[in-house]
Amino acid sequence: MNKPVIIIGMGEMGELFARGFLKLGFPVYPVLRGQSLDRIAQEVTDPELVLVAVGEDGLDPVLTELPIAWRSRVALLQNELMPRDWQRHGLIDPTVIVVWFDKKKGRPFVSVLPTPVAGPQAGLVIRSLQIIDVPCWEIPDTELLYQMVRKNLYILTINIAGMRTGGTVSKLWQHHRELAEGVAGEVLAIQTWLAGQPLPSERLLVGMLEGFDGDSQHICMGRSAPVRLRRALKHAREAGIATPWMDGIAADEAASSGLQPR
Repeated sequence: MNKPVIIIGMGEMGELFARGFLKLGFPVYPVLRGQSLDRIAQEVTDPELVLVAVGEDGLDPVLTELPIAWRSRVALLQNELMPRDWQRHGLIDPTVIVVWFDKKKGRPFVSVLPTPVAGPQAGLVIRSLQIIDVPCWEIPDTELLYQMVRKNLYILTINIAGMRTGGTVSKLWQHHRELAEGVAGEVLAIQTWLAGQPLPSERLLVGMLEGFDGDSQHICMGRSAPVRLRRALKHAREAGIATPWMDGIAADEAASSGLQPR
């Protein structure tokens, strides 16, 4: 019998991955909000994989509490993910899934681009996605940083610029290109600071546009957009990066809500 797969966080992503693992014949052990990780680790001491499927804001608390027995089996799938997010918790080589598909409650998933996966359990993750018809591919570890930043650049640019424009990614690029390029430049500067090393900016911008072409009718502004903007501005202040485009959008948001800009 296959070892169990533990999934921490059973939202839309967690449920989708659970279906894939179950179809492969792996028992799935869900960890729900408020459950003790240490207590579950006493029962499931040797899982095949521990998929952390919580949102961005929930990642740090989960990794802080992650039992020692699970630390070599971790897979991560959050947006805005960077190596420092797991390195500060002492994780050495997690499996990382750069999710390029959208899953909303009550709707089938929509794939923008094939999802890259890297790390020691990439093969298992690939199989779990392929069996539920999610386009995906395995990448070498040397390609992972580029793929993470490419997705971050895409999601942050369309969400933050979309707070002003609304609409789809195709309309953003066709009718508000100066705004999109301005926000993308600021996002890229922040991502370079977070990475702690130079990044291939031209290649990343081309990669972002591949995402635009992958689903031209993708809606720019998700419900997480204001949180993403605040998080990006926090990083920019820490790094001393000027963000006039984002500052203007934050001022618009504050004015519309009657609050003072942060």
